[in-house]
Amino acid sequence: MQLPPGTSIFVSLAGLAGVTMWRLREIRSAVSLKKIVIPPLGMATGFCMFFVAAFRIPWTWAALAFLIGAVALAYPLLLTTRLVRQGETVMMQRSSAFLAVLFILAAVRFLARGYFDTFLTVQQTAALFFILAFGMILRWRTKLLIDYRKLTAGYTASATE
Repeated sequence: MQLPPGTSIFVSLAGLAGVTMWRLREIRSAVSLKKIVIPPLGMATGFCMFFVAAFRIPWTWAALAFLIGAVALAYPLLLTTRLVRQGETVMMQRSSAFLAVLFILAAVRFLARGYFDTFLTVQQTAALFFILAFGMILRWRTKLLIDYRKLTAGYTASATE
């Protein structure tokens, strides 16, 4: 099936707009264990794409994509996201650079995707970038989970004294 030219760009921009609106809305609500853990678990269902042979890539490529996501691309998110306690709730406090980081990461992924599309199939490129994004999200959410546990453990210990 051949899609009209520009469809990929339009879908990517629509996805970026959706993620941006979701992230901005997420700032205003309290952080919970479920809100930290469920997104990576939900995203993990995307690994089902590898049941289809067209999406399969070499293990070394997958490992490299995961490491680039977890090490390089997660780093700006880790720097610009912080959990803080406000009364009985834990809130996410983002720096003003967080939105810029999201747009820069999207631009990097978009430009790299154009490069990889020249020698990989669309399905293989999608698989590679899914693994890259999963590595990025997993490391970021793991750090949030650790910080959340520290904040809530300290609160319950001090509340019982």
